[in-house]
Amino acid sequence: MVGTNSVEDFIAHWRETGGSELANTQSFISGRCALIGVPAPHGSRTDDAFNDYVFERRVFQDNGDGTTSFGRIDAYRKGSFILEAKQGSEADKAAADGGVSDIDFFGQTAAARMKRGTARRGTPGWAKATVQAKGQAERYAKALPFDHGWPPFLLVADIGYCIEVYADFTGTGKAYAQFPDRASFRIMLDDLREPDVRERLAAIWTNPKSLDPAAIAAKATREIADLLAKLARRLEGRGHGAEQVSAFLMRLLFTMFAEDTRLIPGGSFSELLVRTLPAPETLHHQLSALWEAMDGGGFAPALGATLRRFNGYLFKDRSAFPLQADELDVLIEAAKADWTQVEPAIFGTLLERALDTKERAKLGAHYTPRAYVERLVMPTVIEPLRADWAGVRGAATQLLEADKTEEARKTVEAFHAQLAGTKVLDPACGTGNFLYVAMARMKELEGEVIELLTGHRQLAAVGREERRDAGIGRNHAAIATPVTSAQCVNAWVRAERTVAALARGGREKTWAI
Repeated sequence: MVGTNSVEDFIAHWRETGGSELANTQSFISGRCALIGVPAPHGSRTDDAFNDYVFERRVFQDNGDGTTSFGRIDAYRKGSFILEAKQGSEADKAAADGGVSDIDFFGQTAAARMKRGTARRGTPGWAKATVQAKGQAERYAKALPFDHGWPPFLLVADIGYCIEVYADFTGTGKAYAQFPDRASFRIMLDDLREPDVRERLAAIWTNPKSLDPAAIAAKATREIADLLAKLARRLEGRGHGAEQVSAFLMRLLFTMFAEDTRLIPGGSFSELLVRTLPAPETLHHQLSALWEAMDGGGFAPALGATLRRFNGYLFKDRSAFPLQADELDVLIEAAKADWTQVEPAIFGTLLERALDTKERAKLGAHYTPRAYVERLVMPTVIEPLRADWAGVRGAATQLLEADKTEEARKTVEAFHAQLAGTKVLDPACGTGNFLYVAMARMKELEGEVIELLTGHRQLAAVGREERRDAGIGRNHAAIATPVTSAQCVNAWVRAERTVAALARGGREKTWAI
């Protein structure tokens, strides 16, 4: 355990030092490693076989004309991260001081690299340096030896100020996004006081795959899916139709999800289930009344709270089945899960385990794994959007540097409107994985857009956008649609909470499911 004095000493030292001393990169990183309880990188060696965890790792690129150019990673750990410091490195300083004029494959001399990140924080120049540092880290990742693969994390450090964290768990190097979200991806110096922040950094260093949200969700809910599948088969065994049983379970699971995301009061649904244990035969009456309140909005006696309106059709059918005591125990156990981490895999697993092959075919409830879906979503939807965004971001940065703030804002907002208006057609993957993955990735991209709008002092001061709520169309015939509803609302809620400042003063939200 790291002592409070150690944390405070580190923060005090680097706050005083700040980012003005460009030679402090390795000292800063080594000190942070000590703070999170991991070994610091060592100096690089001539033989790259020994350079899996080092400062100043060189990477090479074949220029295609018989020549080779190079780049230098500020800090690197194979299978974990690339760290790029905006303010240069020890090797760059030595080379610049010595008058060395070698040019890396980004067209920069050591002296030029030494100038990165020297702009005043919060200015267009500082933001541009941050973007360039991330882009350089991405290019370094591409230049790594093939057998190293793509590192799951890219870290951009402003020495003595913050570290920005980007992650891509797909192994493709094409989806590095703010991690864990826009609200928390930038770790400020003062944030190191929080134990969970230090634990997250330690995991990035030593066990990066443990932070993969999809893996966490799948592991946490596999057993629950098995339990609910058994419950589904028991209900079907009592004569209830497969489609009705599945819809009933979806309403239950969405209610658990709504509880954990505070769309309804936190803990209220779990408390209702526990209160009903002495008389489980009464639960279905209370569920029907609760879902009626959720459908139209209003007071829900079962929860003792006034609820917002969940429109759509999921709760148009409020039918609930009587449950036995041991079946209620299953629901109580399921409600203990963290449903904010829900993935379509959970619903797909539930459907496939609860329904036989004939019923699955009839309902279109085939589960397509997320990894397969991302192979289609990334090149067809996300990569073209990100290419457009790269051009817009570059143009906006140039406009800001030319003091054309209003034009820069309009340029970014035009892309934001384009992104918000993008329509994605579901190719019938069954459980809504395609729509969920597409929306989740688009919301990650939107986080970067809003970061540019609100992160610049000039742009933030020019105007504030009123956000509008959008529902997602549903097909009554497909059992997959309640699944898609939950997933898309989940992605939307996670992202929406990080831009709460933009929504202040807006109208009351209606949750479209």
